[in-house]
Amino acid sequence: MPASQSSMSGAGEAGVRTVVWFRRDLRVEDNPALAAAARAAGEVVPAYVWAPEEDGPYYPGRVSRWWLSQSLKHLDASLRRLGASRLVTRRSADAVVALLDIVRSTGATQLFFNHLYDPLSLVRDHRVKELLTAEGITVRSFNSDLLYEPWEVLDDDGCPFTMFAPFWNRCLCMPDPAAPLLPPKKINSGDLSRCVSDELIFEDESERGSNALLARAWSPGWQNADKALTAFLNGPLIDYSVNRKKADSASTSLLSPYLHFGELSVRKVFHQVRMKQLMWSNDGNHAGEESCTLFLRSIGLREYSRYLTFNHPCSHEKPLLSHLRFFPWVVNEVYFKVWRQGRTGYPLVDAGMRELWATGWLHDRIRVVVSSFFVKVLRLPWRWGMKYFWDTLLDADLESDALGWQYISGSLPDGRELDRIDNPQFEGYKFDPHGEYVRRWLPELARLPTEWIHHPWDAPESVLQAAGVELGSNYPRPIVELDEANSKLQGALSEMWELEAASRAAMENGMEEGLGDSSDAPPIDFPQELQMEVDRQPVRPTQTPMMAGRRREDQMVPSMTSSFIRAETELTADFGNISEDSRPEVPSNMHLQPRMEREETVDGGTGNGVRMNGNHHQQNLQNNTRRVLGVAPSVSEASSSWTGREGGVVPVWSPPAASGHSDPYAADDADISSRNYLDRHPQSHTMMNWSQLSQSL
Repeated sequence: MPASQSSMSGAGEAGVRTVVWFRRDLRVEDNPALAAAARAAGEVVPAYVWAPEEDGPYYPGRVSRWWLSQSLKHLDASLRRLGASRLVTRRSADAVVALLDIVRSTGATQLFFNHLYDPLSLVRDHRVKELLTAEGITVRSFNSDLLYEPWEVLDDDGCPFTMFAPFWNRCLCMPDPAAPLLPPKKINSGDLSRCVSDELIFEDESERGSNALLARAWSPGWQNADKALTAFLNGPLIDYSVNRKKADSASTSLLSPYLHFGELSVRKVFHQVRMKQLMWSNDGNHAGEESCTLFLRSIGLREYSRYLTFNHPCSHEKPLLSHLRFFPWVVNEVYFKVWRQGRTGYPLVDAGMRELWATGWLHDRIRVVVSSFFVKVLRLPWRWGMKYFWDTLLDADLESDALGWQYISGSLPDGRELDRIDNPQFEGYKFDPHGEYVRRWLPELARLPTEWIHHPWDAPESVLQAAGVELGSNYPRPIVELDEANSKLQGALSEMWELEAASRAAMENGMEEGLGDSSDAPPIDFPQELQMEVDRQPVRPTQTPMMAGRRREDQMVPSMTSSFIRAETELTADFGNISEDSRPEVPSNMHLQPRMEREETVDGGTGNGVRMNGNHHQQNLQNNTRRVLGVAPSVSEASSSWTGREGGVVPVWSPPAASGHSDPYAADDADISSRNYLDRHPQSHTMMNWSQLSQSL
């Protein structure tokens, strides 16, 4: 039985006091833990513990912390309206210790909470149960985040599914999930004078200006989540099947931040979309019916991300297909910086990365484009990209991000094959046919005709001059040519298969030396610019904690208006400073070392460099990559305002004055290609099953 399940005793006893531990379930509607506590006919103590140090390298990013702070304020106001005294908040380096102190100070006899499925939460929940049960406290946990618990969805042999399609088909054949619960009519918290709350600080002075602008486009809180769902159901949903791939308009639901923070119940979404589907089916509206099917599939991908993480706790660190542990990733921090700043020379990729930094948001198709470019064209370690998404997305979600990046890197049995490079030019005309998305985020290309907007390097010189575009000066040339990238990718794949075959032969011959199984090899360290210093000193409950310092100086939307000579000089200096000593550590096994490549220029040998004028970005993440912890969400969709994003309300950061997902599992061609890829190498695609948590936990 899963560790997160616990005793059912103690419910319903009169006069009990129950602590309800809120985490990623920040709502009063359809909250099983809160509803059970309210039904117990006793006092309810709502509590939230902020312990980001426990997350190690996955400390929440700035925009994610802003959303959390607003959501907690909204939740506190809702609880007060129901009769609660307040939401008890604690700042601690150890959530379990803080919970135990809350239970003792309030005299509670029960602790209720809702399940989470990432590895860190599973271990922490088990520890909570053991520690509080030893104190005589009744502990109960509930499902509020999924349609079905991971251990309820099994194949005919009683084993977990390893591919999405059969998993989702099985879910659709199961009885419908329970109807969502109504909010409690009343909550009585009793006297909380002896239970001190800490003031939670989620931002510092340097972040307040940027965070204030986020409120113009987003409205956190469970009631706003309900409004956003209603707006989507009554608006874009009916045309979702037609418009979902359009990056230049608000064509998706924008619900993923609400789902990640638990402000919106996935069961409520499922039931309301099903009702729309039945209504349109009865009316003969096949387009609307298909739209509901596709949207529910995106909900299924979110379910599958938690299912995969539960059954394979190391999925955010290691590839799930064993042969990919031999892939020679390129450890090149200059490429990584150029990608982050939106200076790759490929307009759709650059527009996506600039939107990500400016707004904390990306359309799911653009997420696929930028991540595919990262993995296949630049061949950078996929965990670096996943980590950057975690730091910058409003809806950063470890389970969904791990699923998306594993899919893109070909690490899943039904993932996109690694040997196929998606041309950003063709993707641009598919997802942004009129170039409006690129023009919005790359103003230096705004005057280019649509014919050339996605491949300005092919435009005649007269067209470039008329549009005010000077390649290599105010807009970079491509960082690498696609033909060259494809050639290097094929070479890397050949090297991977050779190493995998040698390892398999050594294993079959009983040679314990040789290459062996590298599943225990440490993952490639995150670049220094993704590190974050986190204060790991325990915070005393009586003190107002200072938030761990975070500084971001590198991620401003870059300026491309500086002189070309200066750009070339800075780029040369940047490359000159990259020595092997300054690179992240890599596994010591020489056969498994990622390939260290140094290019003379970033533009793929054309002789023109890309200006790297941003200040170095310090994200202060603790260098603790070996801890097993809990995307872009699969739904990849969040705001209650539709006209706000259409009307340009989303702010764009100004440069410094001196610096002058195709649907991951839905695409038929991807599925067919994936099957062909598996057929070519059937013996090598072995699912690596980490059924036990890493010893580091």
